[in-house]
Amino acid sequence: MGDALQSWVFWALLSAGFAALTAILAKVGIAGVPSDVATFVRTLVILALTGAILVASGQAAGLADLPGRSTVFLILSGLATGASWLCYFRALGLGDAARVAPLDKLSVVLVAVFGVVFLGERLSGPNWVGVGLIAAGAVLVAYRG
Repeated sequence: MGDALQSWVFWALLSAGFAALTAILAKVGIAGVPSDVATFVRTLVILALTGAILVASGQAAGLADLPGRSTVFLILSGLATGASWLCYFRALGLGDAARVAPLDKLSVVLVAVFGVVFLGERLSGPNWVGVGLIAAGAVLVAYRG
């Protein structure tokens, strides 16, 4: 199990599992609640949880040592996350979780494209086929036929 805790694959799969739970739990929780209110409550929970983790692990002091460039990009990332959550909860309030979540996961396709364009990352031919399949799969799952 020690090796698994150091594996990005382990953590990515765990993230996917929690993301799936997020969609289902949020869809139930948003019933009769304005989407922005639901997003705010979710954000408060995340803030409290991560704050507690920082304090418990002794990492809170590291906040003062963040480099300026990192701070700027983390703030921008936070703004993008907030915008994503607001849009996601609005979509969940209007549509089926089984259709909203796959379209939201088109972010995987965009990350691949942005990683290549902005970060200079490289993807092989089979990687691009996978990206295309993810895009096609998301659209097909979201399609109401």
